[in-house]
Amino acid sequence: MPFLFEKTELEGVVHIQPRIFSDSRGFFLETFKQSDFIQAGINENFVQSNFSHSTQDTLRGLHFQKNPSAQGKLVLALAGVIFDVAIDVRKSSPTFGKWVSRTLSAEKRNMLYIPAGFAHGFCVLSDTADVMYCCTREYAPRDEAGIIWNDPQIAVTWPVSAPLLSEKDTRLPLLAHADNNFIY
Repeated sequence: MPFLFEKTELEGVVHIQPRIFSDSRGFFLETFKQSDFIQAGINENFVQSNFSHSTQDTLRGLHFQKNPSAQGKLVLALAGVIFDVAIDVRKSSPTFGKWVSRTLSAEKRNMLYIPAGFAHGFCVLSDTADVMYCCTREYAPRDEAGIIWNDPQIAVTWPVSAPLLSEKDTRLPLLAHADNNFIY
């Protein structure tokens, strides 16, 4: 199998390390192979791919889409290094409000799979970062939601104290007040 799938502390969130084939010309790797992902318990159909370029200390998140447009995401840093975070927002889940993080880098080519029912965000640790994420549902503005990055109930230990945020992200609510229709 060209991937190593590592379960995280949060059920459904998976850290993925692809096998990298390197030689004097460079390298090759598979970023997704449906049969291997299904065998690892990730039976998803990715329908949209997104790309972002960000400068150091940028924090994007914490975002999710509500049902019926809930998205799973497969996140990969194509250039640079990011601190990637997933938060369980499924009401009645034993890990509701808990978070897990992984450092994703272009050097390691590692990925994080975040299923529907989790908020997602990342901050940039390198000078810049190019991030690609594949989604299991198309973007639906009517179902867009989020949580403020520094919610004390969640208490993510971000590696940046004064992040660069979008205007929209500065107005996101606390988890306790988030527009969220996920039930465990």
